[in-house]
Amino acid sequence: MSTEKKGFAERHKKLERNVTLLGVATLVTVAIGGVVEIAPLFWIDNTIEEVEGMRPYSPLELAGRDIYIREGCYTCHSQMIRPFRDEVERYGHYSLAAESMYDHPFQWGSKRTGPDLARVGGRYSDEWHVQHLEDPQAVVPESIMPQYGFLKDAPLKIADASANLTALRRLGVPYSDEDVEKANADLMAQADPDADAGNLAERYPKAQIRDFDGDPDRVTEMDALVAYLQMLGTLVDVNSAAAQEKLATEKGR
Repeated sequence: MSTEKKGFAERHKKLERNVTLLGVATLVTVAIGGVVEIAPLFWIDNTIEEVEGMRPYSPLELAGRDIYIREGCYTCHSQMIRPFRDEVERYGHYSLAAESMYDHPFQWGSKRTGPDLARVGGRYSDEWHVQHLEDPQAVVPESIMPQYGFLKDAPLKIADASANLTALRRLGVPYSDEDVEKANADLMAQADPDADAGNLAERYPKAQIRDFDGDPDRVTEMDALVAYLQMLGTLVDVNSAAAQEKLATEKGR
């Protein structure tokens, strides 16, 4: 063994046998790694690359999302398709970070008692969703999902949709003054085929405006939940967005 290698081995042995010295060296190494990972975040405007088509939730979709969380749907269904062949073949294109940029909190996760819902929008009809929520076993016999038929009998009551949008705007969600002002009207108009929705479709591109629960005479919690489910994964052209995201990542290296 050369003198240089022998000296290195001696120093390494000394480091391994001295607990205090090893602890200090480990702390310094971890600190350097942490600084390298965290420091760049202070010099960039956004850690998520925006993609074309992504927009904030409409008031009705937001209400549906709140019901989804209230009823604990997130404990059995994740909204994060991983970039693995088996997941992509079953659920669709892998999830992009930008698709959750307006979620507070996001619905990612690893617990899947039921299927991932990141791209469930448009996959089934409104009638299918209503029947599935009313009696899951009638649609999927082996399902252990509880019944949520009571949502169809519960009128949608939101104390102040404008306040909800204002709170989210303070967190960085880009709702406009017009969105906030018209929030309560938008909430009801999106699920009422006879209402004047105004320019709701312009402010919320790809918003689906119709009766969702089969009862056009009133707006229910079922309307809101189905509206939320039907928009999941429908806003972004994922193939184009994935290419943009990959390009942006390569430029940042």
